[in-house]
Amino acid sequence: MEGVILAFDFGLKRTGVAVGNTVLKKAQPLTVIHEEANTARFHAIESLIMEWKPAALVVGLPLHADGTGHEMTKRCRRFANQLHGRFGIGTVLVDERYSSSILNFKQGEADDAHAAALILQQYFDESIS
Repeated sequence: MEGVILAFDFGLKRTGVAVGNTVLKKAQPLTVIHEEANTARFHAIESLIMEWKPAALVVGLPLHADGTGHEMTKRCRRFANQLHGRFGIGTVLVDERYSSSILNFKQGEADDAHAAALILQQYFDESIS
């Protein structure tokens, strides 16, 4: 698959979004979706999909340090399934368990888009090897 990739750092209050493409394999923060309600969140995502026309979607999958799942793991899997179901675009889950420590989070909204960019960059880096 070649083209634009959109990545999401899903959160209950905010969802960070990043963009990159398979040619340059460089991710960059794009925006933060501030919608908590599913209808509004997916409307905002639909606008991004119409604008960027991605070939694939990437969703960060939070896990405990030992690789086991927790409540947000389930929610992120569900979010990824909803993206695929609503938009018919291939959706890939990427382990994000260390993204917060890499970014040295302060839990600010700018960090959400940067976290999404880190997740997308990880996807690109893993797809090269």
